[in-house]
Amino acid sequence: MRKSFSICVFFLTLTAFAIAAGPAKSAANAEPKLLPWSQQLAVREQWLVKRHAMILDMMRRNGVDMWIVVNEEFHDDPLTQYVAPPRPYAGGRDFFVFIDTGDAGLKKIAVTGFAEESVKKFFEAPDDPKPADQELARLYQQYKPKKIALSYGGHRGVTRSITHDTYKFMAEKMGPEAESHFVPAENLIEEYSDTRMPEEFGTYTDMVKITEIIAQRSLSGEVIKPGKTTVGDVRRWLYDQLGARGLTTWFQPDLRVQRKGKPNETSRGFLAVSPEEVVIQKGDVVHLDFGITYMGLNTDWQKMSYVLRDGEKDVPAGLKKALANTNALQDSMCRNAGPAKPAGEVYNEVMADMQKQGIEAKVYSHPLGFQGHGLGASVDYRSAQRADSMPARKLRDGSYISIELNSQTAVPEWDGQKVFVMEEDPAYLTAEGWKFFVPRQSEWYVVKH
Repeated sequence: MRKSFSICVFFLTLTAFAIAAGPAKSAANAEPKLLPWSQQLAVREQWLVKRHAMILDMMRRNGVDMWIVVNEEFHDDPLTQYVAPPRPYAGGRDFFVFIDTGDAGLKKIAVTGFAEESVKKFFEAPDDPKPADQELARLYQQYKPKKIALSYGGHRGVTRSITHDTYKFMAEKMGPEAESHFVPAENLIEEYSDTRMPEEFGTYTDMVKITEIIAQRSLSGEVIKPGKTTVGDVRRWLYDQLGARGLTTWFQPDLRVQRKGKPNETSRGFLAVSPEEVVIQKGDVVHLDFGITYMGLNTDWQKMSYVLRDGEKDVPAGLKKALANTNALQDSMCRNAGPAKPAGEVYNEVMADMQKQGIEAKVYSHPLGFQGHGLGASVDYRSAQRADSMPARKLRDGSYISIELNSQTAVPEWDGQKVFVMEEDPAYLTAEGWKFFVPRQSEWYVVKH
């Protein structure tokens, strides 16, 4: 009875608060709350426990006996916050060592410049750290690993992050015999980075919702005043929204403005980013590319907006058709994907679909996760062109992807001028294909005035 009474009081209190606060957004549209930094650390360290539990199997699948991630003073390795507690590191050169000891399982040793309580929760790490030159040599002599994986020789920055001086230091101190067993860690790093955990899903969904809310506001009359607001004004507004929430971003927000009668400028085959001094006018099509960084994860988001002309109450039919073409492209991407399917095969099937439908399309999708341009299989026209020179990458079950693409459509109301509709949505892979974290854009954002 007391429990029921408490529940009633709780809901009455919530109701009273809602009435006092006035009209509010529905729960589905409310912006998720972010955790204080201390709680973010706590949650991420819970995730790290589970990540460490996966490392041994990954090392064995990739034929690695010892994996070493090196963090440089004030020059963090891209993997440090994902293999060690995500806290500041100020040692001159810190080593995080994972060793397959056979029947004894995984041994984890931190060779750091300073003792740190959080590190000791995850690694063997003495209160009085031993010099790295001595400890690394000892570990090699004790375990004699056949393959020592380091971050060099990879195709992506995350997989080739070890510095020249650190490589030389390790080769000298561990000895020529140990150096002969150094191998690139690229495949191991990719599997580790592209493997998503169920525990991350709720956080990432909230991140996508926040990204959408900020983006939609930026492409509305709240921010854009036709004839006055510049591209730079919108960009600065976005930066301020990130700062107000304690968020960061992994790339500069970009806007692209298309205008009837004005030829589209391109850059490297894409619609070019508009200069900050461009003033947004009535009748413009405005595109936003924006993402956030939070909890060691990243979003990537592109959406389209139309600025109504005087007398217009809706978006022209030709622009609606242009968005529908991009939606058809998205549908094909989601439908043709599946776990363990080669990314190049997905690309070919999607482009065949578009050819049948008469849609002029381009696909350049990429994994998401630890990085905004994450490691893993990309469904991308450039990868398709390199298929003969690079090993085929297969889609990983449960991984996150940025479904990034565009279509070009001739718009009658623009005298047949082609309009790019560029969309980008985070999605996750299931047995039925990719699923969006939140519904994709099927209607234009509209700037009213």
